[in-house]
Amino acid sequence: MPPMRGTRALAWSGGVLYVLSVVLLLGGAPRAPGAVHGAGTLLAASLLAGLLRRTPPLALALTLLGSVAVVTFRPAPVPPDLSGSYVGEFLSFLAVDAVLGFIVATRTRGASFLAFAVALVVQVLLLGGFAHGDTLTVNAVIALLVMAAACMVGLLSRERRAHAAALRSQEVAEAVTAERLRIARELHDMVAHSIGIIAIQAGVGSRVIRTQPEEAGAALRAIEVTSRETLSGLRRTLVALRRADADTAASEREAGEALAPSPGLADVERLAATTAEAGVHVDVRTSGTPRPLPPDVDLSAFRIVQEALTNVVRHAGTGWCRVTIEYGDEELRVEVVDDGRGAARATGGGVGGTGHGFGLVGMRERVGLLHGDLSVGACPEGGFRVAARLPLPVAVGTPVADR
Repeated sequence: MPPMRGTRALAWSGGVLYVLSVVLLLGGAPRAPGAVHGAGTLLAASLLAGLLRRTPPLALALTLLGSVAVVTFRPAPVPPDLSGSYVGEFLSFLAVDAVLGFIVATRTRGASFLAFAVALVVQVLLLGGFAHGDTLTVNAVIALLVMAAACMVGLLSRERRAHAAALRSQEVAEAVTAERLRIARELHDMVAHSIGIIAIQAGVGSRVIRTQPEEAGAALRAIEVTSRETLSGLRRTLVALRRADADTAASEREAGEALAPSPGLADVERLAATTAEAGVHVDVRTSGTPRPLPPDVDLSAFRIVQEALTNVVRHAGTGWCRVTIEYGDEELRVEVVDDGRGAARATGGGVGGTGHGFGLVGMRERVGLLHGDLSVGACPEGGFRVAARLPLPVAVGTPVADR
């Protein structure tokens, strides 16, 4: 039997058993106290749990019928006061109030109001048939208060679930936004550097293609290598975005396509060599004890250096810059300094510009996510400086070679 059919059959079986339990309760103990009948009816209502989840209105109708039957048709006489006489009636209708609270918590306001009105009318009419004068008023007030309490619990449950759903939606929206920003940073940092190198090499090749064919050929080879690396990086990013699709991931594994590790500070020398091909010599200096870094710190430090070198190539107008990597006990410091047009870049564009690019924004976002500091600006003696301080956790992450 399919699971859905089994659940449906179990729910309807519970409804049938509830009716049989009420009939047996009335016929098996006709002279038992009213409290016994009320408690039995309340316990029998637990059989309606499956039916309540599937069709709450039907569960409410069954509990109303069962409570009315217990109060109306049991042969034991009902005493005229509240000293233990109407306990059975109130116990019988507690099941009705519990179902009413569930309807208020899970159904629409219109359905909840209709269920409340029906339950109230039935209880008031039934109590009116067995009580008179002040007793009727007291019983009606007690019944109304119990129903109001059940409805209040249902409303609080509804509001709590709505609040939880709103929080989940907000968390999902924030996660989507954060992921979009992360992808934008990765694409910008990866593509901007490569396109800058390609543009420089293309300009060199176009100028010397007739007079210095060998130089032009070297420029074209550099363009080919850089463009292939860029395409590979873009492909890794796109594959990572599609890895949530199990079929795609399985097909990629079957095809034997392996993803390259994320870049890190171990790749700075290769980055410096690529930048040197664009005409900017990079002096890489390392202080402290190099050691494995957490993947997010390692990647962010590399991207900061990459973006800074990209802006040196595109905006500095110089053939030299220095990259300093300092491994501290509690933090990692990265600095990129050049001797180019520092003041013009600080007021016009590039990494220190006024919003014409996304390089500075991406740097600040990366550093901010790691709770670090970023300093960008022109040097007093000329040139431009980008310095980042990234705190390191106590537990060092996975080694670069193992990532």
